[in-house]
Amino acid sequence: MRVALSSDHRGFQAKERVKAHLTSTGHEVSDFGCDSAASCDYPDHALAGAQSVASGKCERGIFFCGTGIGMSMTANKVHGIRAALCHDEVTAEMSRRHNNANVLCLPADMLGDEVLYRVVDTWLRTDYEGGRHERRLQKIADFERQSRTQK
Repeated sequence: MRVALSSDHRGFQAKERVKAHLTSTGHEVSDFGCDSAASCDYPDHALAGAQSVASGKCERGIFFCGTGIGMSMTANKVHGIRAALCHDEVTAEMSRRHNNANVLCLPADMLGDEVLYRVVDTWLRTDYEGGRHERRLQKIADFERQSRTQK
């Protein structure tokens, strides 16, 4: 799977570790920064990564910042993105099964490597259930489409 990675300075180290984990398990990675632990603005990197997922260049995205909140808020501004902030395997699984999340946002300051890898692996291997969840996601997509045309 081709995965977009993005981080700010607080998420940089976690992104690098997860990047190595993903490539070692056969995934292809596109890294949208940042490139060091030097202070940077998370929207720049979240938007670039989210646009790659929305355009189909990457199948999914995994974004990191200190809390995961800034990346999540920013990614969800991009049309077609369903970013979920997850803290454990259960929320990661449910974000895929019920919400068809295409971007996983992670709190780099709050999770150790073992948990990060388990959350990422769970999220990547979990399929969307569809069914009863489809009408709810369709309502979100309809609203998103309508709000774009009202501008």
